[in-house]
Amino acid sequence: MRRIDVVLRCDVEFRCTAPCYGVLRNALDCACHDLQGLGRESEVEVRVSQVYVSNHPLMQHKLTLLRDVRTEPKKFRELIREISILLAYEATSDLALRDKVINTPLAQTTGKELAEIIGLIPVLRAGLGMVEGFWEMMPAAEVWHIGLYRDHKTFEPIRYYSKLPVAPTVQVCVILDPMLATGGTAVEAVQMLKNWGAKKIKYVGLIGAPEGIQRLQDAHPDVDIYLAAVDDHLDEHAYIVPGLGDAGDRQFGTG
Repeated sequence: MRRIDVVLRCDVEFRCTAPCYGVLRNALDCACHDLQGLGRESEVEVRVSQVYVSNHPLMQHKLTLLRDVRTEPKKFRELIREISILLAYEATSDLALRDKVINTPLAQTTGKELAEIIGLIPVLRAGLGMVEGFWEMMPAAEVWHIGLYRDHKTFEPIRYYSKLPVAPTVQVCVILDPMLATGGTAVEAVQMLKNWGAKKIKYVGLIGAPEGIQRLQDAHPDVDIYLAAVDDHLDEHAYIVPGLGDAGDRQFGTG
């Protein structure tokens, strides 16, 4: 899992984590304005979401199979599950732990267990395929569904379903959505969770486009992003290129 670091200068030095194609321009401009007149170079930190892109050989191998137009829906679903297991390992590396005393066959010892309740939030319908992989790693995780689809003319998200409880029952929310294309759906999903009261949110997807990553970072700089790959660009229909096509259609055989 690699992280892309960027250092920006505007009479002050900024150290942040972001893709090289985009950062929070407004945050930079405001910070520069606030520090004018200090008469010296100062160092401040601007919170920008970290983008983690996996470089694991197994991830790259399985992602290549997933992209292949010849991959049938059954195999496609299996690959999404397997890739999601690998992404779950990466996206949970900072979860809080607490001590737990247990007995082995030979002696008593103190181990660790997860101290936080995890909530998996698949975005219907494409995000459903990622749940099983995460569940295998965290079988006690709660699953709450939200439904968003993209208007094919405006490319903006339209909300049609939410089954979130009245108040958050988890400490960490993990949004599962395979494709981070324009970023509209991701931004709306995060906002729904924040309105609900979620405090710690992560976004996990298979493939991201530079445009979508930047939009999500600009709107929610406190949400870290975990991806199997970052592709080149969006085409005129807002599909990721080279991408893998429509993740929902390819999972459910409806393309």
